[in-house]
Amino acid sequence: MSVLRFLRTPEGAVGGFLLAALAFVALSAPVLFPGDPLAIVGPAYLHPFANPAFPLGTDSLGRNVLAGVMHGARTSLVIGLAAAFAAIVVGSAVGTLAGLFGGVVDEVLMRITEAFQTVPAFLLALAFVSVVGPSMGTVVVAIALSAWTAPARVARAEVLSIRQRDYVAAARAVGMHPLAIAFREVLPNALPPVLSLASVIVASAILIEAALSFLGLGDPNVATWGTMISEGRNVLRSAAYLSIAPGIALMVTVLAIYFAGEGAVEAASARRIAS
Repeated sequence: MSVLRFLRTPEGAVGGFLLAALAFVALSAPVLFPGDPLAIVGPAYLHPFANPAFPLGTDSLGRNVLAGVMHGARTSLVIGLAAAFAAIVVGSAVGTLAGLFGGVVDEVLMRITEAFQTVPAFLLALAFVSVVGPSMGTVVVAIALSAWTAPARVARAEVLSIRQRDYVAAARAVGMHPLAIAFREVLPNALPPVLSLASVIVASAILIEAALSFLGLGDPNVATWGTMISEGRNVLRSAAYLSIAPGIALMVTVLAIYFAGEGAVEAASARRIAS
């Protein structure tokens, strides 16, 4: 899939533009707002555009809302991408081993996968963070624990269709180690369908992180959109902007990832038709 083919699709163009804007916001946050975004910098409850120094106003403690939104973009994207990477790595490994070896290995790994799938993703993440304690690393692990099952099933299905091909039989015939066959010969060819799940996992991870932060289970040392929305809910009548600004940022991010994923699927489909 070429970048030009991706950008020619309406979804890809919109998603690509929004993701580029979000990446710029996340990367420029420490430059435009150096220091701690949770630091008190002005009077409390300063409404948007009342002071040029605080375009989106300040919260109940006098913290800059715009700085929080921009640094929150960094938090959300880092957690979303890290959780998706961990989920795809674990899921691909489990699915490849299950599909290639079959038998008891397949049975055991798939029963474990089904056990994780029976628990709703948010509840599993909520329970894990509640027990271990809130931090960015904990949140990433909690989300990955609930997200690796889909890549595992997709990888297994692909491996089942690949393991009988000639190059796999040739690798066995020359005495290559089974794990080398799994991860050097089979997995690279089974990976593209698994990677198509990345956009869904990233979007879901960002929403789960926001929900955990909204409940007070996010990392208290970083700015997060969920925490900002939670802090603004008690003053919705008098200072609705405290929840609206991070809420819009969260909505735009999820829509951007969704559109980018749809654009990638359409571009890949167009390439297959053209070939």
